[in-house]
Amino acid sequence: METKDWFSSWFNTPYYHTLYKHRNDADAQLFMKNITAHLQLPKSAHIADLPCGKGRHSIYLNSLGYKVTGGDLSENSIEHAKQFENETLSFEVWDMRKTLENKYDAIFNLFTSFGYFDDDNEDLQVLKAMKSGLKDNAVLVLDFLNVIKTERELVKEEIKTIDNIEFHIKREIKGGFILKHINFFADNKAHSYTEKVKFLSIDKMKDYFSAVGLEIIDIFGDYNLNSFEEQQSSRLILVAK
Repeated sequence: METKDWFSSWFNTPYYHTLYKHRNDADAQLFMKNITAHLQLPKSAHIADLPCGKGRHSIYLNSLGYKVTGGDLSENSIEHAKQFENETLSFEVWDMRKTLENKYDAIFNLFTSFGYFDDDNEDLQVLKAMKSGLKDNAVLVLDFLNVIKTERELVKEEIKTIDNIEFHIKREIKGGFILKHINFFADNKAHSYTEKVKFLSIDKMKDYFSAVGLEIIDIFGDYNLNSFEEQQSSRLILVAK
C-alpha cells in the first residue's frame, strides 16, 4: 500500500493498545460462547478471526476447543499474538481486502472492524474477500456497532488518563462517518490520530451483503443474542452465509 490508511498507522502503535487495555473481556467471551453455541459449531471447526488485533478473541475461541487462525494488518499486534500460538492456534499478518487462500467453517469479524474505507467498493471488497474464505454452509459473523444508538448517545468530548497518558477524545458524525479524534502527549511528543468508521445502518448493511451475494440468516442486537432493535440495541450483529 502506497499511502498509509488511518488504521494501519494507529493500530500499529503501542498507544492504541494502552487506550483500549480495559476492554471488557467478559463481554467478548460471553459473545464467543453464545455465538458458537447458537451456530452449533462442532469442535472440529476451523475459525478465522479477522482482524484479530492482539488475539484476545482468537485465544479464547481456541480455549473453547476450536482451531483458530487470526489475521491482522498490524505487524506489532501479530508479533504480540504469536507468543500464544499452539498446534491449533496461529496468527499471521493479513490485509482483509485480499482474497483468502484457505477455506474456513466460520469467519468472525468482531468489535466493529468493518466500514473503515472512504470508498464503498473497498468495504464491499472486504466482504467479498471474507466470502471467498467460506466453505460450503460456512458462516460469516460480523459484529458492528448500532449507529442509530451511537449517534443518539455520542459523547462529544472526554479525557481518559491511562498509564499516565492523558488521551483527549472528541467524537463527531460527519460526511457519513463516525469520527473519533484522539490527541495525547507521550514519549516527548504530541500525537494525533482519528478513528473513522462508516455510518452503516442496518439497511445499508443489507445492501452491502446482498451486493456480494451473502445471505443474512440472523440479526442480533447484543452479545446475549437478543433480537436487534434499531433504537435500543448496543450492537448490530449479522450472521450470513
